[in-house]
Amino acid sequence: MTFVCGNPFPKNMRWALLLLLASLTWTQQAAPATQFQSKTRDNARHQVSEYQVSVTNVTYHGWPNSLILSNGKVEVVVVPAIGRVMQFRFVREDGPFWENRAMDGKAPNPAAKEWSNFGGDKSWPSPQADWQKITGRGWPPPVAFDAMPDHSNTHGGVVELVSAVDPSFGIRTRRRVELDYQKPIMTITTTYEKVSGRPMKVGIGVVTQLRDPQRAFMVLLPKSRFPQGYVRLQFDPPHDLKVEDGLVSLTRDNTQSQIGSDANTLLWMDEKYVVRIDSSRVRGEYADEGTNATIYTGANPDAYVELETFGPLSLMKTGNKIQRRNVYTLLQRQEKDPFAEAKRVLGQ
Repeated sequence: MTFVCGNPFPKNMRWALLLLLASLTWTQQAAPATQFQSKTRDNARHQVSEYQVSVTNVTYHGWPNSLILSNGKVEVVVVPAIGRVMQFRFVREDGPFWENRAMDGKAPNPAAKEWSNFGGDKSWPSPQADWQKITGRGWPPPVAFDAMPDHSNTHGGVVELVSAVDPSFGIRTRRRVELDYQKPIMTITTTYEKVSGRPMKVGIGVVTQLRDPQRAFMVLLPKSRFPQGYVRLQFDPPHDLKVEDGLVSLTRDNTQSQIGSDANTLLWMDEKYVVRIDSSRVRGEYADEGTNATIYTGANPDAYVELETFGPLSLMKTGNKIQRRNVYTLLQRQEKDPFAEAKRVLGQ
């Protein structure tokens, strides 16, 4: 642009330019600062809308260098020290994820013979039936998937957890944790990378531990592969099991139970909140009688349930990667009746 001396602009135009410059200066000074932030552009309306996801480093229940992602409405607590997403909650409210407060601040121990049940959300490889022949023990879970700290990376309001390479599976796990800019929606993308060792058939499992629910649901496909809509996998039959209106539902009592299905959507709810987990079934071979979604109920004194999703089995060779995505939506309860609430959440 070429500038000329003098005053080439009419007086009224000069005033308009001065007002515009003053407005821009004030906007820059007033813009809030965050440690990390993400932005989006609303092209449909041809105007810029900015939303932010902040990431804050905290000590959480005794674990230093934990991370809280927040969009101002909901927040996610990530604890790399134990390799878990420990909470997903509305800001300044209690969360639905189950946390074992007896384990606060403790470090995972890969040599332990008993499972360190921290709670939260994590990834285990499937099928579990193969753990014995691959690791030499059927339980606890493989060490790098469950009993070792993760490394964390933060970029653009997104947190990535990166595990060590599991010594038995030769697999590294990456979990990308992100929040929607405005909505109460968390997305976790889990990737397995085959780094070393012999080829093996593996699927991605994601296990989310949640507090004792009023009711938990599987949303049936229009044509389920299972005549009853579900299959009992192990332990006792669930308490108050019902199959009606396209929903398989249950409550937890004081014993263990586990059922599986081919559902794409799982629901958990108590009297205040609803958690919806979506993870689409794709074509392929699945473990555990062909199920890709399961609900496990824990026995007393640990009052929790697990909503579990699984991807298809893949023959992984060195250099291969497989990936699965889970979408978690957190909602406030509106209907008193849990079945009416489930239908509302599903848009039925």
